[in-house]
This record gives sequence, C-alpha cells and structure tokens, in this order.
Amino acid sequence: MWPGWRHDSVLHILRLSISRTYKMCIPRLLKASYYRFVVLFFNCLLTFGSYFCFDIPSVLQEQFQGNLTCPNGTQHNGTGHNGTLDCVEGLGMTPAQYNLLYAIYAWTNALVVVVAGFLIDKLGNRFGVFVFSLLTVLGSSIFALGSHFKGTPYLLPMMLTGRLLFGSGNGSLTIVQNRITAFWFKGKELALAFGLTLSFSRLGSVLNFFFTQQFESHFGIQWTLWGGTLLCALGFISAITVSMLDKVGMKQLGLDGVIQQESKKVRVQDVRRLPLRYWLLVLTIMFFYNGVFPFVADASKFIQDKYSGYSQQAAAYIAGAVYDSSLVLSAAVGILIDYVGLRGVFAVGCAVLTLPVFALLAFTFVPPLVSTIWLGITYSFAAASMWPSIPLVVPQATLGTAMGLATSVQMIGIGLSNLIVGHILGTKSSELKIPLWRWQQMMIFMLANTIVCIVTSVSLNVVDRKQGGTLNRTTKRSPVEHEDRQPADAAPLLSDEPGNDGSVN
Repeated sequence: MWPGWRHDSVLHILRLSISRTYKMCIPRLLKASYYRFVVLFFNCLLTFGSYFCFDIPSVLQEQFQGNLTCPNGTQHNGTGHNGTLDCVEGLGMTPAQYNLLYAIYAWTNALVVVVAGFLIDKLGNRFGVFVFSLLTVLGSSIFALGSHFKGTPYLLPMMLTGRLLFGSGNGSLTIVQNRITAFWFKGKELALAFGLTLSFSRLGSVLNFFFTQQFESHFGIQWTLWGGTLLCALGFISAITVSMLDKVGMKQLGLDGVIQQESKKVRVQDVRRLPLRYWLLVLTIMFFYNGVFPFVADASKFIQDKYSGYSQQAAAYIAGAVYDSSLVLSAAVGILIDYVGLRGVFAVGCAVLTLPVFALLAFTFVPPLVSTIWLGITYSFAAASMWPSIPLVVPQATLGTAMGLATSVQMIGIGLSNLIVGHILGTKSSELKIPLWRWQQMMIFMLANTIVCIVTSVSLNVVDRKQGGTLNRTTKRSPVEHEDRQPADAAPLLSDEPGNDGSVN
C-alpha cells in the first residue's frame, strides 16, 4: 500500500469505478438491440420445465392406467412390441381418471388466468413471474408426492391437487411471459420472439417425449415425476433473473413509473372495450387447440392400440413429433410472419390444412409419423400467427387481462374436450387396449373442432378487413403506419435506431 493511502479511500474509489462502469455499460447495453434478446432468453426459460412436466402423463399413460400389481413374470416395461397386451404395473387409474388430470389442469387455467391477467396488469410482470413460477414448483411437487400413495384413496385427490396448483401457475406464467415479450418486441420481431418462446417451451415437451419413458424404466414413476419438479425449479430461478433484467431495463429507459401509472388505470370494466376481432381470435385459438392438446394427451396410447409393432417408447417419440416440428420451425415461421404479415390468412390456412391430419388418423392406416409431423407444422404456424395477433388488437395496458381471457377460453375448450375424449374412450375400467371404433370417434370429434375453427378464422378475416386489416399487415415493412394505428396506450417500443438513444418510439 502506498504511503498516505487509507483503506476506506481505496473502497471509495472502487465503488466509484463500479458505479461509473454500471452507468456507462448498462445504458449502452440497453441502446443495443440485443438487450431485449437477453431478456428474451431468460423469459423463454420460464416455461421450459413446466412444459416438460405438463405432458409426462402422456408419455407414461400406460403406467398411469396400469395395474397396481402384476402376476410374476408378466410385467411389461414398455420396451417390447405389442406391449399393450401385457400387464403393466402402474397407478391403477381408469381412462376417465387419467383424462381428468388434463381436464383439471385446463379447468383451473380457465378460472385462474382471468384473475391472474388482471393482477398482472395491476401489479406488474415481476409480481407475476415470481408468484406463478413458485406455484408450478409447488404443484409439480404435490403431483410427484401423490404418486407415492398408489393403491390408497389419497392418490387421485393429491395428484389432482398438484395439477390444480400446477395449472394455476403454468397458465398464468405463460401470460406474464407473453406480456414481457410483447413489451420488449412490439413493433420489432414480435412473431419471431413469440416463436422462440414457443420453441423453448416445446423443447421441454420434446425432451419429455424422448427421455421420460427411458428414465421411468430405470428409476420408476415416482423419481421421474420428481425430476420434472426439479426442472420447474429451474424456471423459478429464471423468473428471478428475468425480473431483475426487466426492472433494470425499464428503470434505465425511464419507463418504470410510466408503466405503474398506466397499471393504476386498469379496471375490470375494460373487458367491455375489447373488440370483436379479439373475441373471434380467441375462439379461433380455442377450437384449434381443442384438436391439438387432447390428441397429444392420448396419442401415445392411440398409436400402440391402432398400429402394430410400436413399443411404448417408439409411440412416445412419434407422438412427440408434434412438438419436434414446432421446436424446429417456430423461429423460422416467426421470421416469415414478421416479414409477410398475413396473420389472419395463416390462421385460416392452418385450420384447413389440419383437417386431413385427423381424417388420416381416423380412416386410414397411413404411418402415424406422417400425421404427427403434419400436425406439428400446422401447429407451428398457428401459434406464431394467432397468439402474437392479440397485442395488435388490444391496448398494452389491458394486455394481461386480454391474454388471461384468451387462455381462459382456450382452457375451457380443452377441458371440455378432455372430458369428452375420456368419455368416448371409456370410463369404467383401465382396460389395456381401447377398441379401434372408440379411437375413430375421438378423431371425428377432433375433425368437428377443426371445422368450427375454419368458420371462426374466416369470420375473423372478414371483420379485420373491415376494420383496417391490422392482422394481415406486416410490422417489418410499414412500422410507421403500424404504430400510427395502435391504441393510444399501446406498449412503448424500444428503439435501436441511430439517434434515439434507446428511448421510446
């Protein structure tokens, strides 16, 4: 130490250095376009683990519906061919009870997300990501704990309670995720950003379909469910990180106080101001997803029952191809839609092109991989065109409420569909092989939903055309025109144009 230097002087200089570095680097980082992609990365991780957990029952349907005990020498672990003819040791659920696991998730979402969306609008994104990511961890923990009570009256109530809490968190967490994405990317690469969040979420689903069955065969169903809980904890860590990034970014841009003031103005009565285009868009989303999610929930079992020569693991891979396709395509589809617009046209096209998928599954023996890949492609375009359209037709101040209502209606439809599918497939026993005619009736039900989706999407385009054609206009080619047509309280856009200093457009 040099003579005359005091220890506290050194600390003071160090603090000044850190402070100056912070003040110089953070605003510079915010001015750069890639700051919002840093936010996006951690935002994407919010739902990675929860999407993994969501479809674990789909992969392990045989184990969920399997017998409590098997005679010695007859147990089947799902790795051989024609496994549905052998005894599978599991939790002993009936098809109706199994589908209830998905239905309770959907119904919970339907009830909770509306209130959650309003609370997010009032209290902010940081409140939402913390509370709802914590709920996914608690819900998945109770769900995993319930599996230890097989053969007792506590099994189903505990697992339903777990799915209830998990659904309360995951559906609401998706709203916060979409709200953060819309704030940082509205007027920019909006469809790309939504596509990337979907890709990360579906990466969790894809890894579930690839590895869960193998993990279960080595470690059992209980440890498999606890592994999913651990991934949900990763989402909780990401929630804390994205909260910090969002807070720093908004504070440096001088928007934190502005957003809080706008949030105070949000009222429940604002729901009445949501336009007709919004409600048609919500119905289009609901009827499209009514065909996708209930099918994926039962696809692994369907493939084993209808097509010969598929093991449980192979069937899970084929069912997971729906998510594989969306994982690969979502980002590219988002870029395409950002460039060409035509969101309403894509919505119609997705519904029309989904019709042959369920027709092939119902009436032919075309290899199921063809249908699942096909469905994954249409699902990718639907997700990248429908959900990013919501911020374009509602004010930013009420976006959380609008997203909550959309998710609620979607989950009401999916919940009803799961109950109907459970009734179609049988409700009285955990029979290992479901008759083919029941599966055919299920596919006809999916076809009916898709036809209604076509009707609502066509109506959406007609109304949108009369009101300026917002949905079919690109944000890439005409940003000035796009912003001029936004509601007065729409989201501020982060600018990375020269001379704007990272301020609001």
